[in-house]
Amino acid sequence: MTNQRILVIEDDENVRDTIAVMLEQEGFRIHLSGNGNEGLDLALRHKPDLVLVDLRLPGLSGVDICKRLRAARMQTAIIVLSAVGDEVDKVLLLEIGADDYVVKPFGRRELLARIRAVLRRTLPDQPRTVIFGETEVDLERRIVLRASQEVRMTPSEYNLLVYFLQNPDRALTRDMILNSVWGYDAAPNTRTVDAHVVKLRQKLEPDAEMPRHFVTVHGVGYRFLP
Repeated sequence: MTNQRILVIEDDENVRDTIAVMLEQEGFRIHLSGNGNEGLDLALRHKPDLVLVDLRLPGLSGVDICKRLRAARMQTAIIVLSAVGDEVDKVLLLEIGADDYVVKPFGRRELLARIRAVLRRTLPDQPRTVIFGETEVDLERRIVLRASQEVRMTPSEYNLLVYFLQNPDRALTRDMILNSVWGYDAAPNTRTVDAHVVKLRQKLEPDAEMPRHFVTVHGVGYRFLP
């Protein structure tokens, strides 16, 4: 997912900056706007992979932006952000071209999960099978094979594997991994990351003691090498 571009159109500066920091930590490239007219212009000019747009904005509303982007035949994914008190017609949002909606306040884990799910649906060129070494990962069926034999994994082990696959050759801190795979509100600590990396090495490395794919970056965390 690294290098995918997201445009955030949100008039609340604190919310906008919080989202921007979170997405940048995940490797996304970010464009920001605080009003509807400018946001629409940025979307048309930069053609981001996904637009996060608040329902209520100065100038054009989130609904107007959705309509105009679709009228311009842009296939950019759109997630609408709405406040708890907003009367959101969910069917209308989908009919005018939004791919999903998220109600504020939202947690980091929820928003990232929604973004990734929408990007998976709307970017058909994304590989559905990833191969490294003797391992083949079928992302559609959530099946992992090594030397053509299925490898049993816990949900956390699989989610960690997918996070590594989405961030190849990138130094990832334990905190980045923990927050992305387990979420800020989860109980595990950074030792959980280490324990799960050990499990991935045991199951997928030719030699778990001398890993080729899930390597330690001393003083930082880990790096996945395909």
